[in-house]
Amino acid sequence: QVQLVESGGGLVQAGGSLRLSCAASGSIFSINAMGWYRQAPGKQREFVAVISSGDSTNYADSVKGRFTISRDNAKNTSYLQMNSLKPEDTAVYYCNAFIRSSWYGVLRDYWGQGTRVTVSS
Repeated sequence: QVQLVESGGGLVQAGGSLRLSCAASGSIFSINAMGWYRQAPGKQREFVAVISSGDSTNYADSVKGRFTISRDNAKNTSYLQMNSLKPEDTAVYYCNAFIRSSWYGVLRDYWGQGTRVTVSS
């Protein structure tokens, strides 16, 4: 079994920063892309950022220049550094990862339970 656990959410004032972490554990042979999504109250879940196994990154337009995604392959962990936070960044943030549990296994995507980020104005 594979688990993704997010941490680092909380309450912050507009203009502040937070760093989210997503740690993968369990039966892991390799991790392909790792990403972050968010869901604001009353809205659908939306893409935030993704990092490939080769460290290529892509961001939603709404967070470009403010958020940075990174990963530590030795720790099976991804990070989302969020700077210049705005009230509209308020959401539950979910991490996602494409993981192979064995050399012969299929690539499957996993989700964390989410961590809440609240940005006050």
